[in-house]
Amino acid sequence: MSRFKFRPTVPRILALGYLGVILLGSFLLSLPISSKTGEWTPYINALFTSTSATCVTGLIAYDTFMHWTAFGQVVIILLIQVGGIGFMTVVTLFSFALGRRIGLYERVILAQSAGAMGRSGVVRLVKRIIIFTFSVELAGAFLLMIRFIPEFGAGRGIWFSVFHSISAFCNAGFDLMGAKGTAFASLTSYSGDALVNLTICALIVVGGMGYVVWSDIWDKKFRYRKYRLHTRIVLWATLILVFVPALLIYAFEHNGVLAGMGPGESFLACLFQSITPRTAGFNTVPLGELSDSTLFLMDILMLIGGNSGSTAGGIKVTTIVVVLFGLYSSVRGERDITIGKRSVDLSLVKQAMSLCAIYLILTMLAVLIICAIEPEENNATLSVVLFECCSAICTVGVTTGITPSLTVGSKIILILLMYAGRVGVLTLAGAMMTKRKASLTRRPHEKILIG
Repeated sequence: MSRFKFRPTVPRILALGYLGVILLGSFLLSLPISSKTGEWTPYINALFTSTSATCVTGLIAYDTFMHWTAFGQVVIILLIQVGGIGFMTVVTLFSFALGRRIGLYERVILAQSAGAMGRSGVVRLVKRIIIFTFSVELAGAFLLMIRFIPEFGAGRGIWFSVFHSISAFCNAGFDLMGAKGTAFASLTSYSGDALVNLTICALIVVGGMGYVVWSDIWDKKFRYRKYRLHTRIVLWATLILVFVPALLIYAFEHNGVLAGMGPGESFLACLFQSITPRTAGFNTVPLGELSDSTLFLMDILMLIGGNSGSTAGGIKVTTIVVVLFGLYSSVRGERDITIGKRSVDLSLVKQAMSLCAIYLILTMLAVLIICAIEPEENNATLSVVLFECCSAICTVGVTTGITPSLTVGSKIILILLMYAGRVGVLTLAGAMMTKRKASLTRRPHEKILIG
């Protein structure tokens, strides 16, 4: 029986922690007090919404404003906040409040949860995460109040500003714009509003950069040459992944959804749609009207995702960079993998390639199953389902509009994808596997033809 004994490893604690938050949230959202109809919400839809909020995704079965009461909206934003900064960070916050010391084992869990590069200084990093998060969200809320208070009134304007600021910083993509009368509209009514667009974009980018990066920038007093390699990769990759896709979206859509827009509105729309797939979930143009080329570009951006140790999902920018440099070195026949005059350990490259492979395999399997089980009347075409699955596993939340009409089976698959994407596929795999003793025997080598 000892071989079945539960051992609380770091991956298991993280996986079970998020699962516990999701289940608690789904119970609260299923209650009549959470629904504007005053009735019990079907549990599958409550579970779907709770998973989407905790995993900071943004895929929804109901319009957030039209279905959920103020209580339900508060539950959703709390789930987003916990999911965004990490449940272990929230646990640590309560420990600080109670005056309790953080033990060594908790520091190990915190280091992995917060994306820290080591255990030293992890408590200080968590304190910075908490202060930084609330400061940025508060600043974003004040900026949004300039627009929302005159439009919605003081009470609703303040609440909308706080809700959207937290949702944007945590890269969640939940919105309350159903208040304007159109369900599932996201921010399409603000496509030409520079204040709303630039504030939301800034919150998404700041949240998606990663706390480790901002901590490094602050510690090095904005001196670029002293930044860690990780920070330099993130900064360059972020610049490229913001402006290059924006130009491509304009090239693909200038005769499409952008046709009726002026130069300023087109610029804002392209910039917003290049930022939000990595991994925020808002949109300012109707995604169902985009061309297949733009949808596929957004699939790629979703899979790339944000940065490690951030509120964003996806494979992560640094992982993609490591894989690309690994492939480049392999093609050139070089033994060492060099990035920015620094060598990268081969085991890190293998881990990065494994991560990419697992993401692609899970996505393709999910697409295959959903295409097979969805009825024809749901219009679940290959490009639309691929878009939905990439959005789920990369915790993005953008959709062409098929989410509410999906069958229960498809929603369960998306729930599993969102959970795997937020916890981390390697963390989830580590939680399910047991350690085996290293074998002392070595098998004989044999060559296999590849390529």
